[in-house]
Amino acid sequence: MADTDALRARFARALEGARGPGGGPDPAPYADNLLARWQEPQRRYHTLEHLTSVLDHVDVLEQYADDPDAVRLAAWFHDAVYLPDRSENEERSARLAERALTEAGVPPEKTEQVARLVRLTVTHDPAGDDRDGQVLCDADLAVLASPPSVYAAYTAAVREEYHFVPNDAFRAGRATVLRQLLDLPQLFRTPYGASKWEATARYNVAAELEMLST
Repeated sequence: MADTDALRARFARALEGARGPGGGPDPAPYADNLLARWQEPQRRYHTLEHLTSVLDHVDVLEQYADDPDAVRLAAWFHDAVYLPDRSENEERSARLAERALTEAGVPPEKTEQVARLVRLTVTHDPAGDDRDGQVLCDADLAVLASPPSVYAAYTAAVREEYHFVPNDAFRAGRATVLRQLLDLPQLFRTPYGASKWEATARYNVAAELEMLST
């Protein structure tokens, strides 16, 4: 189980880092709102465990980010709005970030950066000079480089989130997503991700795609 107290403290640190010396309202209500969202009943993969994993991977990649606190806040918001049967989750999550962070005292340019990063998780295809985008996308996709048992649990949880989709339609849709990932010139853009995760992730994704095709 995820440690909500530890997560609350992590959110407060990121928010305080992003707002700077001016400060602002108590971070706790904003953290609690996000924690409640990440625990909604329709989630099977996009849960507090996924949030924690992304935040942990951002910590691993922190040296490659220009603004690690903005990346951490983007991790918090990137699936804050999540309904499996809707296609605009990232856009709605980005708008939530714009509203909440403005109210919480984050400067406009930093709020805009967080929202931009959230929107980037639609494609996971950051520009070559987008260091913050590369860190967030690598952290979000790090699950693809998991050991076999963890990868199997991940794919099972994704299937559970889409329980309302018939098997044939799910297999076709999932195969399309996997092919799009394999078509990226690199899954991971940070030096660490490219060296430590790329080969394993490509193996896992290709193996899943082959399994879906048989």
